[in-house]
Amino acid sequence: MRIAHSLSALALGITLATQVNAAEFTFAKSIQPKDNTLVLFLDTDSQVANFNYLKPETQNHLNKVIEFSDFKAGYGKTLEVIAPNGSEHQRIVLVGLGEQAELNAAKMAKLGGNVHAKLQSAKQATVSLDFSELKDSEINAKYAAEFAHGANLRDHRFEQYKKEQDTHVVNYTVDVENLDQAVKTHKLLQSIEQGVFLARDLTSEVATEMTPSDFAKAAQELKKLGVKITVLEPKQIKKLGMGALEAVGRGSEEGSRLVVAHYQGNKDTPIALIGKGITFDSGGYSIKTGASIARMKSDMAGAAAVLGTVKAMALAKADTNVVAVMGMAANMVSQFSVAPGDVVRTAEGLSVEIVNTDAEGRLVLSDAMWYARDKFKPSIMIDVATLTGSKIGAVGNEYAAVFSDDDQLVEQLTIAGKQVNENLWRLPLGYEDALKSDIADLKNIGSHGPGATTAASFLQNFASDTRWVHIDIAGNALNSKAKDELAEGGTGYGVRLLSNWLLNNAK
Repeated sequence: MRIAHSLSALALGITLATQVNAAEFTFAKSIQPKDNTLVLFLDTDSQVANFNYLKPETQNHLNKVIEFSDFKAGYGKTLEVIAPNGSEHQRIVLVGLGEQAELNAAKMAKLGGNVHAKLQSAKQATVSLDFSELKDSEINAKYAAEFAHGANLRDHRFEQYKKEQDTHVVNYTVDVENLDQAVKTHKLLQSIEQGVFLARDLTSEVATEMTPSDFAKAAQELKKLGVKITVLEPKQIKKLGMGALEAVGRGSEEGSRLVVAHYQGNKDTPIALIGKGITFDSGGYSIKTGASIARMKSDMAGAAAVLGTVKAMALAKADTNVVAVMGMAANMVSQFSVAPGDVVRTAEGLSVEIVNTDAEGRLVLSDAMWYARDKFKPSIMIDVATLTGSKIGAVGNEYAAVFSDDDQLVEQLTIAGKQVNENLWRLPLGYEDALKSDIADLKNIGSHGPGATTAASFLQNFASDTRWVHIDIAGNALNSKAKDELAEGGTGYGVRLLSNWLLNNAK
């Protein structure tokens, strides 16, 4: 560790900026002595602040404050020292790491989000981060990059409709020993961030500006990254026999779309990600009531998540072959809308009695799953959807629910989620008898049993013998209050989970 005494000392660092107005990070083997704020990390074994590059009077001041405040450096705890003696920094912030043995990447990302929010709120312009308390050079580099990742995720803002937007930028200098490894890790994480930001922006956008055709246009932008984009319009959807997808969009002027984004990073059998893309869900004739309808712009968050994942893989030039298939529609009420009691035929050949028009997500997914299987013959198929209120009742909004008969896939995805703070909780399949219909092969809503399970069991009919997982993200898509590495608004839930799994497990 040393203090950089001039800007030329930063030549050893590598600056990696993310989006406009995001936090900006420079990784270097130094800190800037005149930065507004210095952030020092301490673990629970640190009884005193021992940073030799600080002046003795500064260290003495810090240690007196630590003693008088009884600061134990527990994980996430902070202690702020304004105008520290002998220092040119306006403030020094001590941040607790807790027990180093209990630290992990997920915790560092959370910490990055919360510390950044504190510094952003204080309108700090320049900040130095000293990670020397993490002695292992590999851990030092990895955790520094994860901290930056969490800060960038928290910093992302959707403010297009605000008169006064927060344009403040915090510029960080990050002291790391293993500079190359920190930069490499951060670069990969930035690719994933861009996928998250795409998913968040698509989810946060108002429904009248994010119709199925608008979503398709957004997907077309991925062509610049070498992603093959296919968009099927209502006549093509109908011609292919996708009667369920066509029916859901029938009540809106635009009708339905099927959007396909294929990133072929290798020649392996593709993995298919299926996304529910209801750009607004009125409930149809089974119309929604109450305040929750204002949040139904987020009913396309599953489609946003799988598209964001493809963008992340393309930016990372990942060694994977992944295709996202997204069934898009606005579930609206009009003279053309599907009515309760109607029967539609899916491309699978199964007929479905639509008992409740507000159970439309499983209908668009059924035809999207068939298309993925028929056109791409994937080795694995994972669908992501804001599917049921029952899921929220079962596991709340801090977990997504996962359903599958494939124990290995459930375990892999659960571990991947835990590593990025996108946690999964397994719920059972079953209650297939609740989907029996007097007039058709299936009903679109169960007559009994838990709603999240009967919805998943409905979808299982369209997986055939392909390895399949269903992830219900109802309640996870929108954040009413910023927390940890999550900003207010669309969360992009699923992009980090799926990206982590694709990069580390998918074969």
